[in-house]
Amino acid sequence: MYKSSARSPLTWFVHITVALLVILWTLPTAGLFITAIRDKDQIVASGWWTALSTSTQNVIYRAPAAEGQVEQDGAFVISGNVLEGGKGFVSAFGTSSRDPAAYEPGQAVDAGDGAKLTVEENGDFRIESAVRFENTRGMRIFYTAEIPPRFTLDNYRTVLTAEGIGQSFLNSLTVAIPSTIIPILVAAFAAYALAWMKFPGRALLLALIVGLLVVPLQMSLIPLLQMYNKIGAFFGVPAKTYLGIWLAHMGFGLPLAIYLLRNYIAGLPREIMESARVDGANDFTIFIRIVLPLSYPALASFAIFQFLWTWNDLLVATVFLGNSEETIVLTGRLRELLGSRGGNWEILTASAFITIIVPLLVFFTLQRYLVRGLLAGSVKGG
Repeated sequence: MYKSSARSPLTWFVHITVALLVILWTLPTAGLFITAIRDKDQIVASGWWTALSTSTQNVIYRAPAAEGQVEQDGAFVISGNVLEGGKGFVSAFGTSSRDPAAYEPGQAVDAGDGAKLTVEENGDFRIESAVRFENTRGMRIFYTAEIPPRFTLDNYRTVLTAEGIGQSFLNSLTVAIPSTIIPILVAAFAAYALAWMKFPGRALLLALIVGLLVVPLQMSLIPLLQMYNKIGAFFGVPAKTYLGIWLAHMGFGLPLAIYLLRNYIAGLPREIMESARVDGANDFTIFIRIVLPLSYPALASFAIFQFLWTWNDLLVATVFLGNSEETIVLTGRLRELLGSRGGNWEILTASAFITIIVPLLVFFTLQRYLVRGLLAGSVKGG
């Protein structure tokens, strides 16, 4: 029978929906990146979607004071460029904030006290007076400029060198990498035991682990911190250390890790295990030589979730590690930048984009195992 190759409306609907979801997830990242490499004045003047077009900016320029004057042909002159060497052109200017676009470029206008002001289209200005200038502050020149697109890496340079992001970046790596590896190792052993080893109370222990999946993290923060403080006081060591936050993340991540890995490992072929036992292999050998290599998709799936969680975490890091300059993580540093630099969008966008680089690398490196591991782990094994 001939089978039509035309796609059904449902198939087209699914494809269009997926494409829209991809666009919705990609646009914010693209906007963040574009904003981070734009000039700071253009970020304030227009949105990132206008990055390739000329922007109109209303700017206030402070001319040099009296010490910047020179005498030319019997007149005293203060000159310069309102664009300060940048690209673009002046479309209008003024001498008062009430009418900042009162004059066209090239006009000679009254600047007060007998002085004349001229602003050219290329930004050159000239303040001329028959008498010597005595002012201690320069004159304010209001102008409207048409600025072409400007892109720069200064925002990233400022963040990486002046804002302490480098140390916080290393602190986040110090937290995230062990907090991902340790739960995987512990959960893999526990998952194998729950899947293939017979012992009393196995079903009850598995039910307890499933129950822990729904326990809110916030409920255990204070009790855990009090326990850490008591242990630290008993041994004479500080409670807020990297070891403490590694253990905390391990505890919070173990229920999901054990459940996911147990379901995956339980679905492995029984014949492989039985053949290994016939050949004299014990449980440890089976786990190391057979189960771990076959469980790589599930391990990679959990590694993605755990790394993203620990890398983006702020609450647990604040509670168990603190906010000192030596230990503050990247998310904590961004929070401080948001508090002290609320108007510096170029700093915040560059900082935010730096934080997502590592999670993106981890995701794209391991994403091919993500769906395979999750689908295999979603079916309960025997």
